[in-house]
Amino acid sequence: MEFILAQATLYLAAAVVAVPICARLGLGSVLGYLLAGIAIQPFIGMLGTEAGELMHFAEFGVVLMLFLIGLELEPRALWDMRHKLVGLGGMQVLLTTFVIAGGCLILGVPVPTAIAIGMTLALSSTAIVLQTLTEKGLMKTPGGHASFSVLLTQDVAVIPFLAILPLLTMPGISARISETGTIERAGDGHHEAALSLVQGLPGWQVTLVTLGAVALVILVGIYATRPVFRFVHMAKLREMYTATALLMVVGIAVLMNAVGLSAALGTFLAGVVLANSEFRHELEADIEPFKGLLLGLFFIAVGADINFQYLWRNLGDVIGLTLLVVLAKGVILLGLATAFRLKGEDRLLFTLGLAQAGEFGFVLVSFSLQQGVFDAALGQLLLLVVALSMLMTPLFFIAQDQIARRLSGGRKSAEHDHIDEQGAVIIAGIGRFGQVVNRMVQMAGLTTTVIDNDLPTIQLMRKFGFKGFFGDPTRPEIIHAAGLANARVLVVALDDKAAALKLVRHARAHRPDLHIVARAHDRVHVYELYRAGANDIVREMFDSSLRAGRYVLENMSFSEFEAHEIERTFYTHDRRTIRELADVWRPGVPVAENAEYIARARELNKDLETALVTALDDSEDARDAARRDRDAEAAAVAKSETRKMEGQ
Repeated sequence: MEFILAQATLYLAAAVVAVPICARLGLGSVLGYLLAGIAIQPFIGMLGTEAGELMHFAEFGVVLMLFLIGLELEPRALWDMRHKLVGLGGMQVLLTTFVIAGGCLILGVPVPTAIAIGMTLALSSTAIVLQTLTEKGLMKTPGGHASFSVLLTQDVAVIPFLAILPLLTMPGISARISETGTIERAGDGHHEAALSLVQGLPGWQVTLVTLGAVALVILVGIYATRPVFRFVHMAKLREMYTATALLMVVGIAVLMNAVGLSAALGTFLAGVVLANSEFRHELEADIEPFKGLLLGLFFIAVGADINFQYLWRNLGDVIGLTLLVVLAKGVILLGLATAFRLKGEDRLLFTLGLAQAGEFGFVLVSFSLQQGVFDAALGQLLLLVVALSMLMTPLFFIAQDQIARRLSGGRKSAEHDHIDEQGAVIIAGIGRFGQVVNRMVQMAGLTTTVIDNDLPTIQLMRKFGFKGFFGDPTRPEIIHAAGLANARVLVVALDDKAAALKLVRHARAHRPDLHIVARAHDRVHVYELYRAGANDIVREMFDSSLRAGRYVLENMSFSEFEAHEIERTFYTHDRRTIRELADVWRPGVPVAENAEYIARARELNKDLETALVTALDDSEDARDAARRDRDAEAAAVAKSETRKMEGQ
């Protein structure tokens, strides 16, 4: 027991130290886990264990990851993206696989091993690239969309790769390293399946049993999941959902191994089947923590399994092969970007962003070693090439950013549209918020000038008959060309908070009389926009939240009139609160550390309670007065009718 606890302490401590540091430096969590494994490599031997022992347990994290990937891939969404997935993504995977395999054949590598190396190095790092694109705000660009499509195709391609690799097994290959023993082939004894449903069967029966297992997974996912989760729901115990989700994944993995298929293949298939289920989000929430921890352990084991004696002996070969792989992938990506009409900065982003190998390369190398596709020396070489190319990824993005700035320095103005119309209302930003404002204002018969820096959004607007201009509204020459000098209202609906502040400050400095309506993300952004000079500030979720709250009240014990009065009172009080708190807000000081702000907020909250009670009392008095008026009117009508009858 003490031995297991010591191991767990070592692995977790390494991850807790290394991963946050790498994430802070922009290197990503995957590299953090790898470096953690490298750092603890000397201590693993002191505990009398091997990294391979951890690998056997941590590989289940890969199974969980593929199950979650399957849950994200709704069949309808896949069908809508089929052109980019099959075209751009499919061409990248196939071309890279065959080009790298061809290079290996030239070097004298056997055909099966060359194909396996091509598949391993064709994949890029989903974790690092998506995280970097999100942090830099590049996901919505054409280059970001293309990169995402290729990464999604690569994730899906892992499944057939895992199914193909056992067919490439080379006879006589041993995955043991003679000197250190850090990698050991898993198929040599204790890793054979404890349960086999196909052992000793003729080929046609093996095929039938295998197809039957796949069909069983699909049928269970479609028809059995809902009744099982409804039954579990009756227990009212949160942990039972987690137990059920794990039982589902582990059971599918056992079944797939029993029929000779990859456990990852089965769980991925189950995930796709359950992608449209109402329990999808429940499954994701239950399995995500286990996936993250086990996958982290997997990458720690990969880092701890690197043979540095081999690295130093073959340092030139490792660096040279890494550069060759990056160069080959870069040339292929550049050609595809050109063929699919990516231009300028987007072509550069697509090429440099995906030129590395990825974390799935570790998975495929590990699986290939187990299946006897690679020998130990080749496996170590590929692990080092994958790791080194991933370490180079932040440098690729830095280079992309610098090159993009230089390329855009002399011609960026020409890339933006020439604004040939000026309306009384300028709308900067045409996302979900700006679209509604634009349609409403135009419906009222007013002319608008719409500017946005997202070219696909502008192009989509034009398809539906709405005119807009591509350009960065925070650039002075663009906003002035849009008619800032003569506009009556400026609507700032930008997603970027810093950009919105920059635009408001510039507009207020040049047009003190201009009315500025600004979209705010939260209260602090409201205060910043207020200081910058915005007239009307709209929190993007505030009005919809008020309406939702009113619906809640109307479906409880409150009348529509009472719910409306509470909504109106809350709205009025919040507007006053915002203005008063803006006076005590201090830029750069978190509100939780601003004592004056907290004290004033508490006072205003008490005022809100009083205002709500008063509103309810007033609404009740108004309702009673209305009832008395109705009763008096009814009595007068009845009395008048009685007199008429008596007169007759």
